[in-house]
Amino acid sequence: MARLAVVHNTLDLRSGADAVCLHVCEALQEVHDVTLFTLSHPPLAGLNRLFDTDAAVPVRTPPGDRLLGRAFATAADRAGPLLAVRSVLLDRFFRRHADGYDAAVSTANEFAPPIPSVQYVHYPQFNGRAVGDEDAPRLDALWSRLAGVGGGRLPGDATLVANSSWTADVVAERYDRRPAVVHPPVDPITGGADWADRENGVVVAGRIAPDKRTLDAIRIVDAVRERGPDLHLHVVGSAAPAYRSYVERVERAAAARSHVTVETDVPRGRLETLLTTHRYGLNAKPDEHFGMTVAEYVAAGMVAFAPDSGGQRDVLAGEDRRLYESVPDAAAKLSAAVESDARPSLARDRFASERFHRRLRDLVAETLPS
Repeated sequence: MARLAVVHNTLDLRSGADAVCLHVCEALQEVHDVTLFTLSHPPLAGLNRLFDTDAAVPVRTPPGDRLLGRAFATAADRAGPLLAVRSVLLDRFFRRHADGYDAAVSTANEFAPPIPSVQYVHYPQFNGRAVGDEDAPRLDALWSRLAGVGGGRLPGDATLVANSSWTADVVAERYDRRPAVVHPPVDPITGGADWADRENGVVVAGRIAPDKRTLDAIRIVDAVRERGPDLHLHVVGSAAPAYRSYVERVERAAAARSHVTVETDVPRGRLETLLTTHRYGLNAKPDEHFGMTVAEYVAAGMVAFAPDSGGQRDVLAGEDRRLYESVPDAAAKLSAAVESDARPSLARDRFASERFHRRLRDLVAETLPS
């Protein structure tokens, strides 16, 4: 048994990265002494219910973590989640305690700990400006240097893992090291209705946030209805305080349409009921690093649609009929699926969590000092 630190900048956003963090804790706590380091977090019990996990590890946060979490939440409504800044602060906090651990596991991208590490990269958070990434923060070079990874330097004893082949390519461009690909865990969602008894409706799940383009999903369903199919839409997802202004815009758009409903922060059971009683799942974010919600649509036996970019190509196995280029293209492909009564074709268990847990335990075992 080793002493392991799982390092995750914040669990406040209730995102796919947070689900991976909880799964990593669950996988490793079976065989190691695990502590989670983070800046701020809701109660783990609530996150376990949200992500259908069973993580039960001690959590260490810096002094004033609640005040820090509120400050970031307030700033994020205007400036975004500021993940790079959070990661730099967490790195400083963790370094004061690193000597007490045999290895670290980052579930929030790349960093430079003073001990051996496994680093699960959802998308690189540093050194973007150096490769022309226009979405990189204006102070990217400063944050990269403060994080200890400036100039594309990562510790030689770091084991890199990416959530998709697309993300692995991005990591290789920035750090000249291509990670192994380990897709995130998404278990089959069993039960529900047979296809013939499912509602002729669309579900949009996951965070309600500007980068998720939830309003685009509403426009896509509007366009399908203009073509004839009588589709309805359920927007069901987490509404983190950081995105409150955008959530309000989505709620106003739904209120103006009888065919759209919005439910926020629902119990896991309610989400699974929607996924297993409706036919179509829709994601609207381009360049999704993996696409946890798209994988959940597949796991629930839905016909899933997503932008033809990013890790979603992995999730949907490159199926052209389910990957779209624009809002009009999405409406055309979703309409075609409805009119032809297209059925699901991908296995529900292709991203089962036991596969993920086993692979993470193996990677940690290979990384630990002998």
